[in-house]
Amino acid sequence: MPQLSKNRARFSLALLALLAAAIAASAEKPKTVDDAALVQAAKSADSWIMHGRDYSETRYSPLKQINASNVSRLGLAWSYENGSQGVLESTPIEVNGVIYGTNTWSVVFALDARTGKQLWKWDPDVSRNPAPIMLTPANRGVAYYEGKLYMGVLDGRLAAIDAQTGKTVWEVQTTNPKEPYSISGAPRMVKGKVFIGNAGADFGVRGYFTAYDAETGKQAYRFYTVPGDPSKPFENPALEQAAKTWKGEWWKMGGGGTVWDAFAYDPQADLMYVGTGNGGPWNRDVRSPGGGDNLYLSSILAVRPDTGQLVWYYQETPGDSWDYTAVQDMILADLNIGGKQRKVLMQAPKNGIFYVLDRITGELISAEPYSRINWATDVDMKTGRPIETALARYGTKQVMIRPGAGGAHNWHPMSFNPNTGLVYIPGQFGGWPYAADPNYKYEEGKWASANAGSGFGLRSPPFPMSPPRVPR
Repeated sequence: MPQLSKNRARFSLALLALLAAAIAASAEKPKTVDDAALVQAAKSADSWIMHGRDYSETRYSPLKQINASNVSRLGLAWSYENGSQGVLESTPIEVNGVIYGTNTWSVVFALDARTGKQLWKWDPDVSRNPAPIMLTPANRGVAYYEGKLYMGVLDGRLAAIDAQTGKTVWEVQTTNPKEPYSISGAPRMVKGKVFIGNAGADFGVRGYFTAYDAETGKQAYRFYTVPGDPSKPFENPALEQAAKTWKGEWWKMGGGGTVWDAFAYDPQADLMYVGTGNGGPWNRDVRSPGGGDNLYLSSILAVRPDTGQLVWYYQETPGDSWDYTAVQDMILADLNIGGKQRKVLMQAPKNGIFYVLDRITGELISAEPYSRINWATDVDMKTGRPIETALARYGTKQVMIRPGAGGAHNWHPMSFNPNTGLVYIPGQFGGWPYAADPNYKYEEGKWASANAGSGFGLRSPPFPMSPPRVPR
């Protein structure tokens, strides 16, 4: 993840060019952003009302006013000094001529899209104590629904904010503040519910995502991505099956599988797609001695948004030991493959392999490397499993594995052009020196890689737990 920067970021016309037509149109007729509007977002050329622009998370704008013949004539209309110290990872949204964005430390701002004038700023009072490098205070954005903004706060809160005034409507604590959870991802809205995940697998927590009623903040359900203590009842049948793929006493170390970024939704199939994170600790030999696939780490889950029922799953990196998360962008599209129209889900996760799945059944359609990889040679199309190399399951001798823990693609948004059929991926080519730490002992709240390799993972330094909330 990126280091914190002291440079103060600025928004300019270049970042907001795709919103130009939306600004003009919204001045004529205010939009109501409800379930119907969200479903139709892809068909509305003049809107960017949700994180990925549409439920398919394509990030594709059909606007044509700006093109190769006139882009050179663009100039700065206005700029906004947002006061953020650190790396901005947020995608702003625009509703009715207002731009809503987020800064580091979970601060939300609203701007008049025509002038750049700040209308309001919402600060959740998260402690500004220096964050460790792996606990970046970045945030990836807000969701808008029926006059309210929804924001996941770094300290684990989920807040509903009045979009006109910037005042808090309600807030709930989605995590145990005593455990090292945090939130950096954008919430998603589906059928009157707001969905939010969290981060913290690198510190040894148990992953989950939660659905809340958008109007009241009441919890509808919670879906854990890895099984807990098997001596206690499992939360659902899917976790009972997952527990068979774990060994030892993994639940004492959390297990990982946090949902810190990607969601997508198919309204016709009524399926929500959720990407899950890496194992915690990283090294499977530590968290699950004796092996096992460790479901549902590094997987794509298809669930019913009303109930959280698991319909299908596909695990991209069985028995993850490399921090190969599957929480990177997921894009939904209808493609002609082999002469047949297929409803697909596409993802370029950290492990360096580009996957195309049938989004209705979970069937693997294709899996091809999109970056330099040496942990696997290919994916077996019959089993759907990667064919690992001799380097992959590292021991105490340090080996350089590609991609590294930063991934061949990380949080950086990717996009899809339905006219060309091309996916655009901001890729990376770095490796990582992995080696099992023979002296590793799990300690609650501390960095849990169990990796003795060099780099900023060094031998589990005593990073603090999630930042405390400052009393108002």
